Amino acid sequence: MTRFSSRRFWFFVRRTSPFDRVAIGIIVLYAVVRLAGALGAVVPLLSFLGFLTLAATVYAAVRLIVVARAPLLWSLRNRLIVAYVFMAVVPVILLLTMVGFASYLLELQIGAHLLRDDLQDHISTLAADTDAIAAALNLEPGVKQDPSVPPPGPAISDPVLSRPSVATVIDAAQKKWPELRVYLNHGQQLIRADKGKQFAGLAEYGGRLWFASAEALSIPRGRATVLVIAPITPALLDSLPSKLGPIELTLLDPAAGSSARGLRLDGVLYVARQQVSSKNRILAPAAHWLDLRIRGVATLEAFRADAGVDALRRPVLAQFSLRLSAVNKDLLTSLGAVGPMLADILVVAVFIFVGLEIVAFATGTFLARKITRSVADLYDATLHVRRGDFAHRVRVSRRDQLGALGESFNEMTASIADLIEKQRQHQRLENEIEIAREVQRQLFPRSLPKVPGLELAAVCRPARVVSGDYYDFIPLGPSRVGIALADVSGKGISAALVMASLQAALHSTALFDGERGTADIVARLSRHVFTNTPEERYATLFYGVYDAEVKTLTYTNAGHLPPFVVSSAGVQQLDQGGTVVGLFENSVYAQCTLVVEPGSLLVAFSDGLTEPANIYGEEYGVERLKAEVLRQRILPTGRLAENLISAVDQWAGAPEQADDITVVVARMG
Repeated sequence: MTRFSSRRFWFFVRRTSPFDRVAIGIIVLYAVVRLAGALGAVVPLLSFLGFLTLAATVYAAVRLIVVARAPLLWSLRNRLIVAYVFMAVVPVILLLTMVGFASYLLELQIGAHLLRDDLQDHISTLAADTDAIAAALNLEPGVKQDPSVPPPGPAISDPVLSRPSVATVIDAAQKKWPELRVYLNHGQQLIRADKGKQFAGLAEYGGRLWFASAEALSIPRGRATVLVIAPITPALLDSLPSKLGPIELTLLDPAAGSSARGLRLDGVLYVARQQVSSKNRILAPAAHWLDLRIRGVATLEAFRADAGVDALRRPVLAQFSLRLSAVNKDLLTSLGAVGPMLADILVVAVFIFVGLEIVAFATGTFLARKITRSVADLYDATLHVRRGDFAHRVRVSRRDQLGALGESFNEMTASIADLIEKQRQHQRLENEIEIAREVQRQLFPRSLPKVPGLELAAVCRPARVVSGDYYDFIPLGPSRVGIALADVSGKGISAALVMASLQAALHSTALFDGERGTADIVARLSRHVFTNTPEERYATLFYGVYDAEVKTLTYTNAGHLPPFVVSSAGVQQLDQGGTVVGLFENSVYAQCTLVVEPGSLLVAFSDGLTEPANIYGEEYGVERLKAEVLRQRILPTGRLAENLISAVDQWAGAPEQADDITVVVARMG
């Protein structure tokens, strides 16, 4: 199959959202439009389409990042690399960017400072010349007083300035400043703006940028001002001593309207008025590849000195360029011989820093590969475990925490295999126990015998899945019922097996030898249990036969807890009989016959009903059971049996039952 097909294309299109399709369409349209423009076609609204393309490109980039992030970051190795990049590489890049930006600002400040120093030297020289001219004028009579408002229009040279003593000083100044000009009664605005007796700085005069110095004169009739100005020319900029490259000064004036195009400073829109650029300043060549060219810009302040009473502030935009090596070399000369050494130390530190970063990145990548290789082995092992292959083992080649994790995984899979095998055995055992429980359930009476005047009920609650307790109701004729309750020694399946054997023997003996007494039947059962069960197995047994026709109860108690009969005459315990069955081969038992009063209540029970103890270790006991029976004797037999067990549970308060509990209740007569 080819790499590209229409089926794959349409599958890709169906996976994109409507916004994705619009963004792709805009980008394709822009490419077509640009191609048409290159061929000479005129395309309208090209700028608007470019804006839409930019927005679509940003959207497509974000969507591409979102779509590619999931498969890209699924691998732990990629996650670690990305995490390392964001924790180590990105902060270093940001730090270097911040250092570079701070260095640029520092070099920009240095360049602006050098330019200001160069200009300030000329301003200071002009101020000194102004002092000399002012001193000469102070000695001359006839100097006019300043008018209250400076005269409009161009300045006119005063005749006082032509006097020999003043002209000599001006001529000396003009040797340094060929275009220097001196005016009387001008420049009051500059002095007022500087709030002093003398002003020295930049000024706009006649729409041009000048070095200007104004000084107040003390005359007999008041106050006069002398203004000395010298133009800023390309030649003057070329003569500046600093090692700056080309310099350009632009005088800015406020724009006439808000729609004009210009530069906005401090909320005011300015336009260029006059530009003065150097012509012969050349930037020094780069000393090495890190010797960058820095382009700088700064603003200076000038005052307009030819309009109105107050001087108007005008910004001057200064543009310059510098070479790092040339400027920094001049700075390091102030440190003497230490300067070059410090520069070398800085270069060495930079190389060490970059080398350490490369080593750190390589180390991080190496560790990421080691970690992810171990994780990949573990992941592959989990796939084997998921398929049920617990024999697969992780390759352990390192003695570290990941190696310990691999060994733990191998031990875990081995343990899981053992546990699964044990679980299978346990499941088989539970199945066998469930079968035994079902078989035992079949051994208990499925229905109660229907004998006139006899109401029967029984409850057996095993401590485990199967019980060692046994109760039975055996029909022996139209008016006779055998009532049996046994407690086999032990618990669980072994006791249940003895109980099953006992039940079968009792049924066969009682049904086929129904005319014999209870003592003979119990003796036969004892020999059967002794013969067919291990020596340590025995059972306590109460067996009685109720005859509804003559209203008698004949019983034999073979070591069982004595049941009791509740009648109007009181409570009578049924304890006649003999020892437990199955312990001796030829045990002899007695029987006893009671005449049953109508409404008498027979309650037989296993030791699980009387032996539970409370939190203080006190057993429930037979006396409390008797009291509970007397209190609830009028209840139906089934409800009475359930209530007796509930009373014992409340007394013990234990979450787990310790022994089998069986209760048989019969209301006779």
